[in-house]
Amino acid sequence: MSFEIICFDCDSTLSRIEGIDELARDCGMFAQVASLTDAAMNGEIALEEVYAKRLSLIKPDQSAIDRLAALYISEMVEGVEETFARLQAEHKQIHIISGGLRQAILPLAAKLSVPEHRVHAVDVFFDRQGHYQGFDVQSPLASNGGKAIICQQIYKPDVTMAMVGDGKTDLEAKQAGAYVIGFGGVVRRELVETHADYYVAEVSLTAVLPKLL
Repeated sequence: MSFEIICFDCDSTLSRIEGIDELARDCGMFAQVASLTDAAMNGEIALEEVYAKRLSLIKPDQSAIDRLAALYISEMVEGVEETFARLQAEHKQIHIISGGLRQAILPLAAKLSVPEHRVHAVDVFFDRQGHYQGFDVQSPLASNGGKAIICQQIYKPDVTMAMVGDGKTDLEAKQAGAYVIGFGGVVRRELVETHADYYVAEVSLTAVLPKLL
């Protein structure tokens, strides 16, 4: 089967890092925050239970977001650029759907020639001095079920859609009729391996191409 709309998670799928965990590393809270992230991605606790808690601990400022943006690019997963170039050459509509912070993901998206309006993530807010002022609490991506909502918004009748990702939240895209490809090249999660429509464990993202095309 070939897919016309193809959606990708970002953290541990396009980049080897978990963005909010890396922000926590900067302020000495990595272990505490990473355990919350992993529990949410494994489906052990609801995402909305940990989202606000993590950011309230970290309070990332604008400079921290800029550093994270650079890290997303430097830690890009093997084969990402080749995968996106091939899909774009085939005129596929590509979206990035992430529970991460949108301002940090946009530079990676630009490098991959994904337009801003196809980057779906959670906005963070700053004051004029660049200090953290909160996040978009209305974003569906800060809660469980959010990726299904975004997929429903971009879905078109009689068009095939796929979601590629590593976590429990990516499986939610099935609720919107998407075919889910689990990617275990960075983190291998038993829940995703069991419930994805197809699963790849290779370290290069190019391993998903045969299934998408």
